[in-house]
Amino acid sequence: MPTIFFYGPKLEREKSKEMITGFTETASRLTGIEKSAFVVYLRESTPENVGVGGELLEDRLKGR
Repeated sequence: MPTIFFYGPKLEREKSKEMITGFTETASRLTGIEKSAFVVYLRESTPENVGVGGELLEDRLKGR
């Protein structure tokens, strides 16, 4: 059972559905594995819990 994990910002329900459908369709097309075999997890990651380049993403975003 192939599994896809996406860590990113919180999405609205319709965007989550679109993301899951898109990941599943693309992975199935590229691998030749039936769509029904795929499991997709959308994991919410907030900027205060993500590090980029050795610093908090929250701090990087404030610096913009």
